[in-house]
Amino acid sequence: MFLFDGPDDAPVTILLAHGAGAPMDSASMTATAKAIAQAGFRVARFEFGYMAARRTSDSRKPPPRAETLNPEYEAAVAELGAKGPLIIGGKSMGGRVASMVADELHADGKIAGLLCLGYPFHPPGKPEQLRTKHLAGLRTPTLICQGTRDEFGTRDEVPAYQLSDRIEILWLEDGDHDLKPRKSISGFSAADHLKTLADAVTAWVGKLAR
Repeated sequence: MFLFDGPDDAPVTILLAHGAGAPMDSASMTATAKAIAQAGFRVARFEFGYMAARRTSDSRKPPPRAETLNPEYEAAVAELGAKGPLIIGGKSMGGRVASMVADELHADGKIAGLLCLGYPFHPPGKPEQLRTKHLAGLRTPTLICQGTRDEFGTRDEVPAYQLSDRIEILWLEDGDHDLKPRKSISGFSAADHLKTLADAVTAWVGKLAR
């Protein structure tokens, strides 16, 4: 099942998966999807099986290892059957899974790019446990939107990582893992950052099309 925002006839579709602990219709994902859709994209959201199962069961099994979800992401791309250019990505773990399947899909001409929202570069409080090895050789054009105080990878930490030159990073001032700033400190609101994000996605996709 997919959740859609934006016009059905939009020239570009963006497929987003959720993070490890919150569903595809969380407040954060909904706000982000709607902001991107308002910029003229068709945004599709989907859930991995373990998260969908929580809707019909009292069980709250922990998420599986991210790499075991790769086939589910690939299946979602096939099921979506997007017409025209497709960007894949997601929130936190969803973006990480997308990043692990992106190069094969890109090489096959199935996707045009990768969009990660709050990439989990490392677990909170464990900066030595990097999840970046595959990002060094990534060949898919990629935009990572990251809050400067994201506990999964801050602006002070990330520049030291070995990352492919295909990766661009949009830093959102004082944003947390949900990209939300503290307005009293940053002077920005969550709505400000979502507008900046949507504008950045528009400009980035425009470059892919050239």
